[in-house]
Parts: sequence; C-alpha cells; structure tokens
Amino acid sequence: MIDYAAAGDLLAAYRRAWENLDGDAWVAIFSDDAEYHEDPFGVPLVGHNALRAYLLDVSASQRDVEFTVERHWVSGTTVLAAWRAAFTRRATGRFVRMAGFMTAEVAPDGRIARFREWTRYGPEGRG
Repeated sequence: MIDYAAAGDLLAAYRRAWENLDGDAWVAIFSDDAEYHEDPFGVPLVGHNALRAYLLDVSASQRDVEFTVERHWVSGTTVLAAWRAAFTRRATGRFVRMAGFMTAEVAPDGRIARFREWTRYGPEGRG
C-alpha cells in the first residue's frame, strides 16, 4: 500500500528528476527491474540501464522542462496522476506542450515497478 502523501512525494521526485534531467535521481525512483511504458500498449523499457539511456536521450533533445501534476489518486499500490508538461526542443528551439495521464505501480520498497503514460501533444505537435 502507498498513501496519498507518499504518492505525492514520489511524483515530486519524478518531476525533479525530469526537470533537472538527473539520471541518478531518475533511476532511483524505479525498482531495478522496472517496466516503463511510454506508450501503454508498446514494448516497455526494462531496468535501470534502459531507463538511464532513455533520460540521456531526452536530455539531448529537451531543455527548460516544466512538469506539473494536476491531480493524483491512490488505489492500493497504484498511483494515478493527471499531468501537464512543456519543454523546448534543443535542436529547433520549438516549444512543446503535452498533457497526459500516468499510472505507477509501486513496489514494497516505495519505488516504481511498472509505469504507464498516455500523452497528448499541444496543437504544435511533437515539435
């Protein structure tokens, strides 16, 4: 079980890691064999090496990241959250806005074991 406050702390750690493009902080919130589904129906990234490589790729293409959780809920060991984010593409300087929903199944140690997100991009597209 995870309580509402602990879920808020986990989401805040997610925000800080993405906004700061901090690979160590990023993998620290995930279990060693975590599954990360950027597309909830696609093949997941699995484990710390894949997650670190993902954030490294993100850091090469994004800057000035802003992430906000609009609202979150907890059900047993699952955190659900509605969110929005924005960033600037490094290569083009184009501003990108996104909004979405995420689920995070939390392991007994408090780290994310399985993560899924559904994302919609603003009218300017993926940039």
